[in-house]
Amino acid sequence: MPARALSFGMVARQYERYRPGYPGELVDLVLTYAGRPVRTALEIGAGTGKATRLFAAAGVTVTATEPDGAMLAELHKHVPAGVHTVRAAFEDLRPGETYHLVYAAAALHWTTPQGRWPRMAALLEPGGVFASFGGPTQLVDPAVADAVRAARAPFLESDEIPSPDGTPPEQAMQWPGTELQRSEWFTDVQQTVIARRLTMSARDYVGHLSTISAYLELPTSKQEQVFSQIERILPETVELSADVVVHLARRGFEQ
Repeated sequence: MPARALSFGMVARQYERYRPGYPGELVDLVLTYAGRPVRTALEIGAGTGKATRLFAAAGVTVTATEPDGAMLAELHKHVPAGVHTVRAAFEDLRPGETYHLVYAAAALHWTTPQGRWPRMAALLEPGGVFASFGGPTQLVDPAVADAVRAARAPFLESDEIPSPDGTPPEQAMQWPGTELQRSEWFTDVQQTVIARRLTMSARDYVGHLSTISAYLELPTSKQEQVFSQIERILPETVELSADVVVHLARRGFEQ
């Protein structure tokens, strides 16, 4: 697992405070797609449990896996007692128990590409559902976005994570749907976008940036400088596009 994927533990509390959660309609979308009862789920890279608590509230018995101990400690503060937790990376999970649903909330891009889909399929019952969801939180006002890029430029060229398989942003099907379509293990690949707009104070937006891995890789002194520069040029509140891109697929029965 890349070191960048394990950088969030140092800001676990900020991650819980500033990262937006997920809309309730996400669970409805996944369960409707399943087309049959979903009683058990395995979550990959659960973080502080923002998606965990949503599925648990829908009556799903969730096993939440997370490799970072500090993130897992924060998760325990926010999820129901019935959630089972395992400190492990996806690659360290061993085949054994299978689930009706395996999902990853803004975490799949941290997994190792080699063997990803046969490993995923081995965790699912035949006909079981895989779901991946997330998406960038972007400033709506182009002028504000340009000002933030200019303030950030001396420290970071970009704070985004490129598509893991190089899919261009203008292509209709995005990653991981592109990989799922090529996989022999999965069928019925679907992509849905849940449109969402958020409003944050300037301070909360900078707090959100402080949980993004590109900034976490900077030395502490550089982080303080870039956040100060960005906050200085922001209006009192900012509007954000925070669409949730959902990819769904079904494990084939013949595998």
